[in-house]
Amino acid sequence: MSLSMAENQPRFTMSLTNQILIATAAGIAFGSIVGPWAENIKFIGDIFIRLIQMSVVLLVMTAVSAAIGNVDGKGAGKMSLHTFKWIISMTIVSALVGLFLALTIRPGEGISIEGAATAVAAPEASIRETILGFFSTNIVGSMASGAMIPCIVFAIIFGLAMGSYARTSGNTIVTEFIVSFNAVIMNIIKMVMKLAPIGIFCLLANVSGAIGFKVIVPMLKFLGALAIGDIILLLMYGPLTAALTKVNPLKMPKKFAKLSIMSMTTTSSAICLPTKMEDSVTKFGVSRKVADFTGPITMSMNANGAVMCYVLAIFFMSQATGIVLEPFQMVMAIILSVMMCMGTIVVPGGMIIVYTFLATSMGLPLESVAILIGIDWFSGMFRTLLNNVVDVMIGMLVSDKLGEFDRDVYNDEKKAEYLTV
Repeated sequence: MSLSMAENQPRFTMSLTNQILIATAAGIAFGSIVGPWAENIKFIGDIFIRLIQMSVVLLVMTAVSAAIGNVDGKGAGKMSLHTFKWIISMTIVSALVGLFLALTIRPGEGISIEGAATAVAAPEASIRETILGFFSTNIVGSMASGAMIPCIVFAIIFGLAMGSYARTSGNTIVTEFIVSFNAVIMNIIKMVMKLAPIGIFCLLANVSGAIGFKVIVPMLKFLGALAIGDIILLLMYGPLTAALTKVNPLKMPKKFAKLSIMSMTTTSSAICLPTKMEDSVTKFGVSRKVADFTGPITMSMNANGAVMCYVLAIFFMSQATGIVLEPFQMVMAIILSVMMCMGTIVVPGGMIIVYTFLATSMGLPLESVAILIGIDWFSGMFRTLLNNVVDVMIGMLVSDKLGEFDRDVYNDEKKAEYLTV
């Protein structure tokens, strides 16, 4: 009798969100206690990151191809139009907020960069070269190097051709294969995500112990500006999205909890992509078709947090080195920052290239890059958080515009599954 009662009692389970939250606190505490030794376990966190990275390109390409292939040409065009409309408008607004904060908070004032190491100069790229880089001469090479924009462009073209072939021939074997392959990749990522608490623990232990938190003290103004910018933009975009989709904005914070923790601990939009796409469908009521299209596209091109950070970084470097930017240069700072969001590097560590490119393009001393790199992990928390949260909001707006937004799912009145079995 007692055995039967014990079997009927529900076992205690902890959500992945809570596991990651505990791992975050424990990793910081452990690293603070053991100090530089924590670097010895960083490789475990790197393994977790690589396990996610190895599937991201395939996930992006199959998701976009399946999303495009399953709609007619008119539907695909409408979905693209609304997606890019919000990407462009929100990116520009975020850049302007970054400009406002840079001129009011002035994060570079009072910063000493004496003794900072000189970063390696990055080659300048013209607008034509940037656009030309969107089109790959070797898609396998682009996949191997993780170049997301060329892969997405190829996936869109492949999806259009696949959909056209299926409609004219009646043969859907390729479409079914791509959809099934995407489901298998998502299952791989779900398996890997079970290791997230361990991976995050090891990564944060290394940051806390090997790098140390003292580096952020002289940069609190810069990090504070990023935090304020996140708050301003989320208070703008959240109510706007809720109003246009006719939902309660007060439900958003709880729904964003898991994605926010993932964003701030991994500091990588690519690593968070599977979580973002699944939560868009299961928590926010975005249709699977729209989530599969907007998720990868916004990851590579809708970097609201990044564009704000780029603008702040340019003004930080100018203010820290005493160089006054003219109005024309301020406009160029915004244009360059927006350009860098078109295919920006979405994994940790890529900002050294971005900062160096911005400094070289604006004629600013490269010595000012070093201190930004020193606190890049911390600034990455705010960049990635805003990037991913706004990406989901764009998915909601596009899904609503196409008549595919499920308010019952958003209001927790109905459950939705991302994977169809």
